[in-house]
Amino acid sequence: MISRAQLAGIAGGMGPLATIELMRLVMEETPATCDQEHIPLLVYSNPQIPDRTKAILGEGPSPVKALVESAQLLEKAGATFLAFPCNTAHYFLPEVEVRVSVPIIDMIEETAIEVEKAGVAKIGILATDGTIKTGIYQRALKRRGIEAEIPDEKRQLAVMEAIYGVKAGYDLKDAERILEPVLIYMSERVDAVIAGCTELPMLLRGPAHGLVVIDTLRVLARRIVERALRPEDTE
Repeated sequence: MISRAQLAGIAGGMGPLATIELMRLVMEETPATCDQEHIPLLVYSNPQIPDRTKAILGEGPSPVKALVESAQLLEKAGATFLAFPCNTAHYFLPEVEVRVSVPIIDMIEETAIEVEKAGVAKIGILATDGTIKTGIYQRALKRRGIEAEIPDEKRQLAVMEAIYGVKAGYDLKDAERILEPVLIYMSERVDAVIAGCTELPMLLRGPAHGLVVIDTLRVLARRIVERALRPEDTE
């Protein structure tokens, strides 16, 4: 029987499919042999949170108020730690952390740690325009001596079309076809890529032109499981 000392709160909806996929990955990563050995989750999926990329680019309202509301709702419901399955939202999380008293898993840092463990010296970043512009991945990688490669303007447009296609409910195979030229481009420059938007791992399940894919959603799922299974007084 697992410990109930830690209770994960997932602030989701950015987008809804990525939130569902995270829940599936948490189940997959949990060393359970029956229902009762799986970890409890508190999930609040709010798709009405303003677009994070548009806010960063100055084209839309800030999502901070809605992110804080999600975090506080989950804390009030009993969550002992929080996870946000949205890479771009992490740019705003310092403003959220000061409004709650429970810790938030930093998916950006945890992903950079995974890249470092993998021994990768140079890695491509596939992410939203907002995530790329903030430089949050570039800085996390640079601190570990890892070089980052980002798509050129043409390929970045394709990345965004694929990401927003998933959010819009495209057939995943159609979104995969949009992303394929980007993978070919990256395979000529790096050996690995970060799937730095939580929609992207769903498009990179098959062969990725020889690229090793660091799945940020799976990294987050693993950290949720690790934290949920350890005693509350252990940091």
